[in-house]
Amino acid sequence: MSIKFLAEDDRPREKFLLKGKNSLSDSELLAIIMGSGSRDETAVELARKILASVNNNWHQLSLLTIKDLMKFKGVGEVKAISIATALEIGKRRAAQEIPEKPQISSSRNAYDLLKLHLADLRTEEFWALFLNQNNKVIHIAQLTQGGINQSIVDIRILFKTALEHFSTGIIISHNHPSGSLKPSSEDITITKKVKEAGDLMSIQLLDHLIITQNSYLSFADEGLL
Repeated sequence: MSIKFLAEDDRPREKFLLKGKNSLSDSELLAIIMGSGSRDETAVELARKILASVNNNWHQLSLLTIKDLMKFKGVGEVKAISIATALEIGKRRAAQEIPEKPQISSSRNAYDLLKLHLADLRTEEFWALFLNQNNKVIHIAQLTQGGINQSIVDIRILFKTALEHFSTGIIISHNHPSGSLKPSSEDITITKKVKEAGDLMSIQLLDHLIITQNSYLSFADEGLL
């Protein structure tokens, strides 16, 4: 039975998109890797059976050979290779060193990161840096893409992203294609709203940068936060 025929609440891919990867059980993750089950079992049911055979231990599952995996009804060579490949990727990822995260100690540090995304654009975009308690960047994201002279950010999406990455601080930024560094009334209003929302959620707004092709303005440096 293909995943697309399952009840909506049982569709791992849809659940991934709607609720995020952390909402998935181990069997749902394995079901996504396999893609489908057998005639008698859904992908989730088959995944649950496979994991139960190794006491729900991913390491033990990685020790199974292709032939071992193919002993399960509904697991052919292609599925077995897909499972083994996913586990090997996980093993290699665990063995790699985590790259050093850039640390923000000034508005210039933030500008140097954000100008790569914003300086040369012809329309406004809104980006954010998400930082941990040591002011190291753990995520960077484009949040909106606007017209010639405006890019309105959805504060709910901003803080949803911050929560997903366990951020304790954020730096927001947008560009002015006109070349003007003067904050508009909308810029000031959105900064105030983001700061107030952050205060409620214990996520500090550290700065708001306006970026042009050759320069930037920092709300923090200008005492505008």
